[in-house]
Amino acid sequence: MLKSACLILLATVTVAASAAERPNVVLFMADDVSWNDYGCYGNTAARTPNIDALAANGIRFDRAYLTASSCSPSRSSIITGRYPHNNGKAAELHKPISGHLPWFPETLRDAGYYTALSGKHHMKSTTKRPVPFDHVDGGKNKNNSGGHANWVKVTEERPKDKPFFFWFAAYDAHRGWDSDKQWDTDRYGPMHKPQDVIVPPFLSDDAATRDDLASYYNEVTRFDYYIGQVVAELKQQRVLDNTLIFVMADNGRPFPRAKTRLHDSGMKTALVAHWPAGIQHTGPSVSLVSVIDLAPTILKVAGCDVPETMQGVSMQPLFDDSSAGIRQYAFSEHNWHDYEAHGRSVRHGDYMLLKNFRTQLPLQGPADSVRSPSHEKLLALKEAGQLSAAQQDVFLAPRPEVELYNVVADPHQLNNLAGNPAHQKQQSELAAVLEQWMDETGDSVPEKISPDTFHRVTGKPLPKDERDETGAITPGQDRNADQINAAGPR
Repeated sequence: MLKSACLILLATVTVAASAAERPNVVLFMADDVSWNDYGCYGNTAARTPNIDALAANGIRFDRAYLTASSCSPSRSSIITGRYPHNNGKAAELHKPISGHLPWFPETLRDAGYYTALSGKHHMKSTTKRPVPFDHVDGGKNKNNSGGHANWVKVTEERPKDKPFFFWFAAYDAHRGWDSDKQWDTDRYGPMHKPQDVIVPPFLSDDAATRDDLASYYNEVTRFDYYIGQVVAELKQQRVLDNTLIFVMADNGRPFPRAKTRLHDSGMKTALVAHWPAGIQHTGPSVSLVSVIDLAPTILKVAGCDVPETMQGVSMQPLFDDSSAGIRQYAFSEHNWHDYEAHGRSVRHGDYMLLKNFRTQLPLQGPADSVRSPSHEKLLALKEAGQLSAAQQDVFLAPRPEVELYNVVADPHQLNNLAGNPAHQKQQSELAAVLEQWMDETGDSVPEKISPDTFHRVTGKPLPKDERDETGAITPGQDRNADQINAAGPR
């Protein structure tokens, strides 16, 4: 009897010790920020000292890609570890994830983690199910509508006897630039100057566009400030070393030829990982990763089983060797976001192949971008017949069915190599891989998908009687893709 009691006591102590050693996890997510708008990724104008410090002492992933450059489909994909069309209706903006699919925070909570979401949520289910977070708040107060007002408080007030997972999601840098009205120089430093911003070649370099970009940079800096505040609190609590921190964004900047695009300006994300106790090899990593790899990674480091529904792979090998390869291909989708669209892309090595299934339509960006000063300046240049080739791409229709880019030699993807005999081998191989992925994961190109709900020139909502949604279905719906767990080529 005494021996049995001792064994039970020993088992209890062992479980308690194991629970205490399990890492905490914090996922910081910006809203609408492109990969190259952080200091650690080479932007000399945007101030991100706290993110830069995490990158300097962790891993800066230089080839990290989203599955969708669209808010809710991207977040839904991250939280389920699945491609957008495999999440059911959630392939499109504002639509719910199929109810039978697990979200990784609920697996963590079942394993004894304290889970909290503070800031932008933007995810929902087709069924009534328990929220997978012990704490949820919108992250706002009267002086801060950026989504990060409560991050430090949540960190301070967490239960101290449990490991924790925090989903800290800002509204920065979503338009309308509320940080300008709420700016605190003592906290954030001086506002960014329009003359200092970096104007990409597909935008107009003029005063209005520079003002627009400066306000956007302010949002990025405010996001960075609150990351620094949380890191300081974790350090004060002496838990920073055993906390795995990820910093990323859900999609590209809300400017023309960025947000919703399959090109790097929309689909590539900054991704920084920091975990002193668990990352053995720090520095930049050129290993290809997809954001669907985050869910299995977090579950693995927490000692949890990864549900069979998850299509990503664990990034853990990269924590020991940042040059280790975990995948050869990264796939992305462009589905409805304010406007009818259907496109797919695959990345491998130095190349990205994009296939457009709605070639008759321009890719001018979402409605909030269309209403922006930056877009208005491009429209003025268009009317004057003064657009450069890079700027013309915002309005191009019909578009090429296939685009192929060397993303190293052509970082803005302005030189389409599709049809070039010198690159036929890469085009053929990537086209075959993309077709295989679509087939194995149950993707489809429905004859009728969700139509435009905003005017393509003004960005204003279309009257309901001008929206014919009869018979429209989401990609993969006709193939029951939400029931398919196959990941396709990896």
